[in-house]
Amino acid sequence: MDLTVIWSNHIPLIDGLWATVVLSVAAIVTGTLIGLLIAVVRTGRIPVLAQLGRCYLEIFRGTPLLVQMLFIYFGAAYLNIAGISIFGAALLALTLFEGAYIAEIFRAGIEAIPRGQWEASRILGLSRAQTFRSVILPQTRAIVLPPLVGQYLSLVKDTSIAVVIGYAELLREGQSVIDRVGHPSEVYLTIAALYFVICYPLSLVVRRMERKAVTT
Repeated sequence: MDLTVIWSNHIPLIDGLWATVVLSVAAIVTGTLIGLLIAVVRTGRIPVLAQLGRCYLEIFRGTPLLVQMLFIYFGAAYLNIAGISIFGAALLALTLFEGAYIAEIFRAGIEAIPRGQWEASRILGLSRAQTFRSVILPQTRAIVLPPLVGQYLSLVKDTSIAVVIGYAELLREGQSVIDRVGHPSEVYLTIAALYFVICYPLSLVVRRMERKAVTT
């Protein structure tokens, strides 16, 4: 194995790693926000909004991320929607796709809280919004954190799909190195190692949370 090839081409690989990290962090933030919003809508008292939330889940959980990303990027150009960049298309696709799964994680956490919590808060004079923010959400956070971080791990790995629309993430930069100098084994092994560097700390967080949940 010739590691000098990796060292001589480390700059594009580091650039690709940084692009992957940026896209991952942005998608985690936006996906979590839309997931929480959809979960609130799904557990709310407005049937029309709940059904719309369900339709969103069925569409984005029932179609591949690859198809969604291609549709958003090339469909926007076909519909003459100007201004969407490669990063914007990748972020939007990841947000909508991952947000659907995150929404179900939040919904399960919200519904795991006993209904008596809502009733007790109403007796104390709290509004539904105040109850959710001050009583339900803090308890939900402890329930959903382990599966939520697990979903974030999947999100990081799903960023590699952005290569199909030309986003210069880690896999694309690695492929450009292979096209230029060869040595696919060394390059792909390095790419796998860099993904591991990103994902392993998150997996440790999940493991620690699971152990803490068991002990408590």
